[in-house]
Amino acid sequence: MKTLRFRGDFINNHWLLSENGDDEWTVQSPADLKDVVVRAGAKYEHVEKAVEAARAAYLPWAHLGLEKRKQYLQRLKEVFITKAPELAEIIARETGKPLWESKTEAAAMASKIDITLAHSLKLVAEEEVKDALPGVNGYIRFKPRGVMAVVGPFNFPAHLPNGHIIPALIAGNTVVFKPSDKAPGVGQWMAEAYASADFPLGVFNLVQGRIEVGKRLVMHESVDGVLFTGSYEVGLKIKQDTLTHFWKILVLEMGGKNATVVWDDADLKKAVYESLIGAFMTAGQRCSCTSRIILHPAIKDQFIDQFYAGAKKLKIGHWRDNAFMGPLISADSVEKFVRYQEIAKREGAESLMRGKALSLENEGYYVTPSINIVPAFEPKSVYQKSEIFGPNVAMFTTDSFEQALAINNSSGFGLVMSLFTKNRALYEKALIEAQVGQLNLNRTTNGASSKLPFGGMNKSGNDRASAHFAIQYCTVPVASLEDPGPFTGANMPPGLNFEVKD
Repeated sequence: MKTLRFRGDFINNHWLLSENGDDEWTVQSPADLKDVVVRAGAKYEHVEKAVEAARAAYLPWAHLGLEKRKQYLQRLKEVFITKAPELAEIIARETGKPLWESKTEAAAMASKIDITLAHSLKLVAEEEVKDALPGVNGYIRFKPRGVMAVVGPFNFPAHLPNGHIIPALIAGNTVVFKPSDKAPGVGQWMAEAYASADFPLGVFNLVQGRIEVGKRLVMHESVDGVLFTGSYEVGLKIKQDTLTHFWKILVLEMGGKNATVVWDDADLKKAVYESLIGAFMTAGQRCSCTSRIILHPAIKDQFIDQFYAGAKKLKIGHWRDNAFMGPLISADSVEKFVRYQEIAKREGAESLMRGKALSLENEGYYVTPSINIVPAFEPKSVYQKSEIFGPNVAMFTTDSFEQALAINNSSGFGLVMSLFTKNRALYEKALIEAQVGQLNLNRTTNGASSKLPFGGMNKSGNDRASAHFAIQYCTVPVASLEDPGPFTGANMPPGLNFEVKD
């Protein structure tokens, strides 16, 4: 396929491509290493220019008003819809995700605009509070924060940053977006979409780069907020780098080590199917993927037999081939995935299905699914606690729901838990005791609704849920007391000798 023409950074509605850049890298498709998707580059000084452009655009954009900002987003929505097939192919090439899955991500771009305008804006609607003080009405209003830095991940390189950008813009903020260095083509497509929608100068800006560009962006003193989706390790580094920038809103959407609990009264066929989806969709490269399955002994053998049979039938292949599972994102990811098979073995786990590198017609970063039977829960186990970010699942067994919750809570992460049962009391117990930001009943851990909040506890995030709630961290609540009446001198406190003169 043709290598994409790299256009550089999009700043103040102009493309800036420096011949003498500070960094260069080549993106090969993980599904076919012969497919050079794009040759990208970075210019560090462009970070300063992008933030300056966003700062200059902020007040005009904020004062433009909600209704006019809606008009720009509606234009953007039409561009998203028209160009969705092009986006889906770029996503598939850069990430290796099957085309059917990439199409769902591309379609979600326009849906996020619809949901934000029709649903999420209600969370920041003006509210009048009668007699907030005696005889004085109060108002709750929300205003934009300023310049928002959005740092995106590779696994959903369009949808996840879009989930930050759309709420930020409709609230009146301006944006500087740094896409994943593994998906610069997707970032470029997004900037082209904003250019096609003819947004005002500097409202949306794009800077391409790797670690240094990201660090300069999040640490810039004119940035008012950092909206990040990615790994725990990178999120922790952003937290450390911005520790003294107390004025910044910091949103960290990080990883997961998600558990599914299948109890003795579960619909077994449904539990097996949903768990296969949870464990192996996107080759396990979702923060919400299922990496631990906790089974009641009464259904353990039957579940494992059916799950193993289903995993063996999964079609793995190139994104064009209508496969269920594509490759991992990089050689490093393959190395990490294989290394954790050895760690699991060393810690006593039984390998039911060994994960290994897979050679296919197209040379890429393909691996087979991995299933390990864990003989005993060990809170200090490296394998049982680590996020592998690959198609790996560990199977536990217990007849104690208390221990099932303890296993769920043991990893240090706290994103999603799923429970398969007909016993509503168990679900209600888990709602309180499971340390997660999302609890699903009789459904996979994978996937989330933009009409609901999405975020995690502990190492999975810093309690600033995104999706439906994103509009909240993109705004500042402003309290107002408004007294339109004339001065009367009534209720004057003792000791204040104030003479009213006409």
